[in-house]
Amino acid sequence: MFDFCFAENGLTAYRQGVALPSNSFIQWLGEDRYKPLANFILHYIADLDIPLKRGTFIEFRNGMINVSPIGRNASVEERNEFERYDKVHKVREQMVAKLREKFAEYGLTYSIGGQISFDVFPTGWDKTYCLQHVKEFGTVHFFGDKTYKGMLICETGGGGG
Repeated sequence: MFDFCFAENGLTAYRQGVALPSNSFIQWLGEDRYKPLANFILHYIADLDIPLKRGTFIEFRNGMINVSPIGRNASVEERNEFERYDKVHKVREQMVAKLREKFAEYGLTYSIGGQISFDVFPTGWDKTYCLQHVKEFGTVHFFGDKTYKGMLICETGGGGG
């Protein structure tokens, strides 16, 4: 039905139903660099004095890791409570600052979003990553769960994003 199909910002990509070369966070970073990162995050969270901790503090995904100081297993009310707490105490902001400092040479981007977590992914592995597969097109239309009129995902040489 479509010439191209992309998932995970284009890390998983298909052209006319045929898989294109793929990439992953662990393939890019390597286990020898991932383990110190994961260990640091888990130790940091273990030492945090926050009101609640609920489990699944690092969620490993194909193109990134999602880090949650309270844990991804928190209930809706617990998430709301942590969000209020984090706005005052800046738990995620401080944690990201430490990670940027400690792992500066890793080439990672830290994106705080939502109520309870932040994403960690290689710099450049955002929604523009998939554009490497469609360079011959001047205009690319992005469809996603967080789009709105006037939103610019990227700027390409031949037109808007």
